[in-house]
Amino acid sequence: MGKDSKPKEAKGKGKQAGGGSDESASKGKGKAGKGDGLGTCTYVKARHILCEKQGKINEAYKKLQDGWLSNGDKVPPAEFAKIAQEYSECPSGKKGGDLGWFPRGKMAGPFQEVAFNTVVGATSAPFKSTHGYHIILCEGRKN
Repeated sequence: MGKDSKPKEAKGKGKQAGGGSDESASKGKGKAGKGDGLGTCTYVKARHILCEKQGKINEAYKKLQDGWLSNGDKVPPAEFAKIAQEYSECPSGKKGGDLGWFPRGKMAGPFQEVAFNTVVGATSAPFKSTHGYHIILCEGRKN
């Protein structure tokens, strides 16, 4: 799934690991209602890992858990990028899963929902779309 791809709707919700905020977070009444921009920002900057098989995405997520998430740490973007290069089956995997900035409405279904509702610096749990299984690292948000 490249920058111009649009995942279609499928069941699945991402869970957030870790927390945090960023000075680029917008103020507003997002789902969290704490001025973190969740649910209200216009653009998100994200990296992702896409795998066709659930077993493969679970392997990638286990690496993230073993290295950072199980300790409550955030995954450094450079380390997420290495795992994306190793596991992702998306063309963006060669760029460390970097999707850059994308507006609300560009990505459809659960991908957009998870991307726009993951706290900056947090990594989502694996979730399913019609393209396969994803993990998202949110790197920024802005209006």
